[in-house]
Parts: sequence; C-alpha cells; structure tokens
Amino acid sequence: MPINALLTRVRGALRSALTTFVVLTLTLWLMPGVASNDLVDTLGLVVLVAVAGAVLRPLLLLGITALGGWAAMLLGVVAQVVVMVVALRLDPGNRINGLPSLVTAAVLAVIVAALIDWLADSGTDDTFAREARRLMRAVRRRGSGRRLDFRRRPPGTEPGLLMIQLDGVAEPVLRWAIRAGNLPTLGHWLRTGSHTARGWHTGLPSTTPASQAGILHGASRQIPGFRWYEKETGKIMVANRPRDAAVIETRLSDGRGLLRDGGVSISNAFSGDATTSLLTVSHAALPGRSARGWAAFMASPYGFTRALVLGVAEVVTELHQARLQRRRDLQPRVSRSGAFLALRPASMLLRDVNVSLMAEQMARGVPAIYCDLVDYDEVAHHAGPARPESMRQLENLDRMLGVLQRLAPEAARDYHLVVLSDHGQSQGPTFRQRHGEGLDEVVNRLAADALTVSSGNLSMIYLTRFPTRLKQGAIEHAHPHLISGLAIHPGIGVVVVQGEEGPMAYGSGGSHDLRAGVVVGIDPLAPYGERARADLLRHQSAAHVGDLVVISAVDPETQEVSAFEELVGSHGGLGGWQTDAMLVHPASWPVTHQLENPDAVYRQLVDWLVMLGLRKAERMALDPAEPLHLTNRENGTNARLSPVRES
Repeated sequence: MPINALLTRVRGALRSALTTFVVLTLTLWLMPGVASNDLVDTLGLVVLVAVAGAVLRPLLLLGITALGGWAAMLLGVVAQVVVMVVALRLDPGNRINGLPSLVTAAVLAVIVAALIDWLADSGTDDTFAREARRLMRAVRRRGSGRRLDFRRRPPGTEPGLLMIQLDGVAEPVLRWAIRAGNLPTLGHWLRTGSHTARGWHTGLPSTTPASQAGILHGASRQIPGFRWYEKETGKIMVANRPRDAAVIETRLSDGRGLLRDGGVSISNAFSGDATTSLLTVSHAALPGRSARGWAAFMASPYGFTRALVLGVAEVVTELHQARLQRRRDLQPRVSRSGAFLALRPASMLLRDVNVSLMAEQMARGVPAIYCDLVDYDEVAHHAGPARPESMRQLENLDRMLGVLQRLAPEAARDYHLVVLSDHGQSQGPTFRQRHGEGLDEVVNRLAADALTVSSGNLSMIYLTRFPTRLKQGAIEHAHPHLISGLAIHPGIGVVVVQGEEGPMAYGSGGSHDLRAGVVVGIDPLAPYGERARADLLRHQSAAHVGDLVVISAVDPETQEVSAFEELVGSHGGLGGWQTDAMLVHPASWPVTHQLENPDAVYRQLVDWLVMLGLRKAERMALDPAEPLHLTNRENGTNARLSPVRES
C-alpha cells in the first residue's frame, strides 16, 4: 500500500475514534440516571463501537442492498442505531440498562455524531469524499473479483463523459459567481484553460421538462410547458408527475436518446434511452438492488443519517432567512413556508445521494452519465435567483463538482466533465402581487369556459368545449373580447394566437405577424429581445399548445417579469435571464452547432460522444431553423481527444 494511502487511512481511523469518544462522552453525560462516566470504560466502549460497526455494517448493508428502494432509507437510519445499541449493551461499565434507554442513547449518539462531523468538516467535504472513494473501490474490486491497482485503467478503455446539469443556473449568474471567486472549482477550470464557458438559448418554453426532452431525446417540441391541457383526452399533463412523465417519454423516445449504448440517467425527468435509470421521474422508482451506491449511502454514518440531521438545520436556516426578508421588507418576495420547508432538506439529501450514485457508476465504468442537481433552482424560486441564499446553494454545487474531481482517480475510465444548465431564472413580483388578482380570474371574466394553465410567466389558455385548437376568427366569434381584453391588460405583454395566415402576437399598442415579420403599431415583442419572434414561432408548432399563449409583461429597466404562479424567481416564458442557459466543456472540444434550442444541445452532445468513440456517427433529423453541420468524423477531421484529467 502506498505510504500516502496508509497515512490517510490512519488519519481516518484516528479521526473516527476521536469522534466516537466525544460522541459517547456527550451522550452518557446527557443521559439521565447514568452514574459513572469513567474514562477507561469510555475508551473501551469506543473499541466496542468500532468492532460492532465492522461486524454489523457489512451485514446490514447486504440487507439494505437486497431490499433496495424505500427500505434502504428506513434501514439506513436503523443500521446506525443498531450498531450503537449493540455497543452500549456490551459496555463493560454497564451504565445503561433496558432496551428503551439503550435505543434513546443510541439515537442521541447518532444525532450528536452527525453534528460533530458537520462542525469538524465545516467548509469541506473530506469525510463525504472519503466514504464515496471507499464505495468506488469496493465496486471495482467486486466487479473484478481481485485486488486492483486503482492508479491504472484497463488498456484500451475509451474515456467516459460525465454530464452534470445545474438546474436553473443562468449564464450571467454563473459568470458573476465565478468572477466573484465564489465557485473555486469551476473558476479554476476556466482560469487554467482546461474548460471554457458559453451560453445557449433555451427558447420557449424555458422549463426543465422541455429542455430535457430536447437535451436527452432531441424532441423538445413534444412539450409546450411545464404543464398543459390535452384536448384529445381532457387531461392536464404535469411533467414532474411520474405517471404523466412515463406517458410523455413514450412520445419522446425513438431509441436514439443521448444515453443509449450503456448510459445512465440520474435524477432526470426522462431517461434519454439510458440502460440504467436511477431516481428518474419517468421511471417512478427508487434505486433497487443493483444500485449499491444507494444502499451504501443509506447505511453509512456519513450518508442518510447525517443528511437527515443536517436537514433539520436546513429548515431552521430557511426560517431564519425568510424572517430576515420580512424584517428588511425585501421586495419582491413570496411566502417561504409550507411545502418549501421540506424541499430544502430534501434537495440537500438528493444532492448527496446523486453524487454517491454517480461515484458508483464511475467505478463501474459506464460510458456516459447525465445527472440533474436541483438545489439552486428550488431555493431561487422562493428566495430569488441572485439572492444570497440561492448563491450559497450554487456554491454547494461547485463543491460537489470538486468532490467528483477528487473521486476521478478511482473511476474505471477517464471521465471528461461537462456542466450545463437547462434554463435560467428571472425575478419579479408575482402577477397577483402586482395586480391584485390572478390571471385565471382575469381570463374567467372574459371567457367563463376557458382553462388557464401556467408555467412561470408563460400561460396557455384552452377553450375546452372545442375539441381542436382554434384559430383567431373562431375564438373571437366565441368570445369577442377575450384576445383584446388580454392584450390591453397592463400585466400582459404578449398574446399569441393562430391567425388565418399564421401566428400573430398582440400587445396593447400593436401586433407582430410572426411568420411574415410585419409589425403594425408598437412591436409587442420589442421588450423581449431579438430572439422572441423565433421563439414564439417555434413554440406555436409544439404539440398541445394552447388556443392562446400569454406572456406576462417585462420591465424594460429591471428585466423583471411577473410569474402567474406564486414564485419570486420563475422560468417558462420570456424576459430576463430565464432563457439564458450555460454550457461548460473542455476548451479544446469543437462546437459544431448553433445552440439556439435544447435539440441543438442534444446534437452537440451526441457529436462529442461520437468524437470520444462512445457512439457511432449517424445523420439526425435537424431543426429546419438550424443549418446542416457534420460531425467531426463525417467531415473527415480528427477531433479525437486523449483522456485528460481536470486538475
């Protein structure tokens, strides 16, 4: 064993023993009725905890692995308590008697241990990385059936591609955070020239399901929003609802997804035709018996138990931050109570689970992994995309990228790392806050039979008594004041409807023929930028788009938009940074596509997979708006890269 590895192992053992000693001392002191706290007896108890853990944890891990799913979450906590109960029961000092007292002391010890580890590792992820590294070595050793030299890869192994999605991070936010020095991992990659960052335009709708339908399947036009109404079935589809996501994926999948040929999908909306899908919404299942990373995370004292305890601290932090916003009368703001209180610790837990699952798949040597990390997006919705608490979540994600970089030497392949987002976010007071009523109330005054389905500051309006999508003449015949009434509302910037000759965009002072580009009066698209016309025109060709499409007004000075939902940070429509996604990739890799929509990002990622030898070159049906680009192998250039580690 190399001397550095030996020293690391010794330091880890000493750290564990010291932590256990402090934990037991505090636990015994806090327990009522404990008459003695003898130092020698406590040291003996430290040894017993180590022995009990060494014997019982592998057995418990086997049970957790066999059961998988929800059982792993339950048994993950139980495993830590069982180890401590057994050790306390065998305590030579016999200081705690009775099963209830033993269980109470064990639970208390587990909580104290999690808090001590958090305090000791504040600002670092050393313990988490060490546990993940141990998992990866176990996976590789188990797969080979022999002792391995982890410094070497099998000869001839192709490099792999690890794609990390930082959900909701706009390119301007990323660059701002890097320039401020708050993202040391990403900042180091860019400053040393190993990687470069660029923006890409999401188009409409700027939502995770639509973007992932494009990025993972090249089929973003199948999804017109985060939620929508289907006249054929009379159902409202919600893309993050598992049963709906499963139906949607059948429409997306053609066997040519980004992750076919042995790829892995982790925590995504759709699978990308992956061979293995873990925590993927469309598959609606927790990782099962084959996901050792899931079981190992749940069984580890630095895994689920730690995350559960620290999740309570996250709730307290959220309550404090919300109170500060109220005391400072920070505007705009929304309520941060209710379900959001549970989302913050849940997203923290999910982040750690995702890294453990990625570590396991890297140890297995799968060719491609795509994983969505949602921490920033969830907080930014309620706090605001550039607020301090949101930026802290982005900093945490940068630390996770650093952990993955530290784990790279244990992987079965040399992995190249690509980091991207699916959309950005725009800030602003909600439509209800600005105008004293919701959009559905405005619509119902104009058309009682209309259904309003919103995604951020995008809303689609359906006249449900008609079986097919209506054109402008039919809408005006059924509801003469609906289009004009919406167009003149001060909170609405654009109303789009199918005219007789093509889609039309209306505002309070003019109109824009989206197909011909002819403007009459004041152009309603001017506040949304030069891409608005193309975005709206493309959206009109999406499946199940509404009879009318409404975008809320954008403030020309602040670029704030008003969400039709009660969110201070929103995305889905146009205005602000919500359509400004980012892509960080190795600097030497060629960009062969105009990244104007998620489908183009899919084609670019496929090109890179081809370049790395992980996929055969093939011609794909291209978006008519994008000129033909050939992959590097098709146009005869040699763009094959040698494996390069990010350092």
